[in-house]
Amino acid sequence: MEMLTGLFLGTPIWMWLTFLGVVTTLLVLDLGVLHRSQREIGVRESLILSAGYITLGLAFGGWIWWYVGPTAGLNYVTGFVIEKSLAMDNVFVIAMIFGYFAIPRIHQHRVLFWGILGVIVLRAFMIGFGTALVDRFEWVLYVFAAFLIFTGVKMWRSAESEDDVANSPILRWVQSRMPVTDRLHGERFWIKRQDPLTGRMKRVATPLLLALVMIECADVIFAVDSVPAIFAITTDPFIVYTSNIFAILGLRALYFALAAMVDRFAYLKYALAALLVFIGSKVFVADLFGMEKFPPVASLGVTVAILATGVTWSLWKTRDPKADAGN
Repeated sequence: MEMLTGLFLGTPIWMWLTFLGVVTTLLVLDLGVLHRSQREIGVRESLILSAGYITLGLAFGGWIWWYVGPTAGLNYVTGFVIEKSLAMDNVFVIAMIFGYFAIPRIHQHRVLFWGILGVIVLRAFMIGFGTALVDRFEWVLYVFAAFLIFTGVKMWRSAESEDDVANSPILRWVQSRMPVTDRLHGERFWIKRQDPLTGRMKRVATPLLLALVMIECADVIFAVDSVPAIFAITTDPFIVYTSNIFAILGLRALYFALAAMVDRFAYLKYALAALLVFIGSKVFVADLFGMEKFPPVASLGVTVAILATGVTWSLWKTRDPKADAGN
């Protein structure tokens, strides 16, 4: 009992175990019950699952608000909203990767499931490393903030450009070091094939595995933005990690709905760019005005306003002109 009440990174161990238990249960239900057999996930099911994950994520935030306090609750919700929003940009990249490798929708859930498992482990290492840095060198927060501003400006300037999967140096590096089949083999990541030189059987990767590797690499790149963004909200590792993971857990479910209407969010990148600039600049604003932290309520309000503006503007600019003419 004393072990459970002990602290790990400033938070009781039982709280960490409770969170990990919830996440494990969700993953088991997802793969072992809801999607035991491979099948295509429709938009309606995607929206229902996504709504369920969002509800659970916000409910966890409500519990933090009640148990830890309003400030921690607000920081969690702000982090959750920011991570969820930045993950939407990841959805567009994932859709391009699946399109390039011609991965049918029936196999996409399997790739995303294993991708999420990799993300859970990866974010733990990145957040743990970030926490150690901030604890030892407080000035690192200013480096994070400056990096977010730089990234936001860069994202704004390149919002109209598209990623080129075919010319990705990561893809070329993987293909040069790993034998890959030229076609899919169902839901398998690996197959065994006879080596024409030695006559021995060897393991060969399928395009499904390449898609998984590219998605994991894409998350590493996005994590470089999202993890500092959460640290600019709070340095509490429990709030940072739980808000990150709950937001990402629903990404897989949300993907199948958003991928069907990627074109409707053509201007969302501008909102995400503005959001990164705001998150980074508020660290300097708080310091300039002698505030310990930028007010959490104001931070959440501005975050929601920026995202709502981006979504509304995207939907308005990409509306069907024929539908408007009919009205």
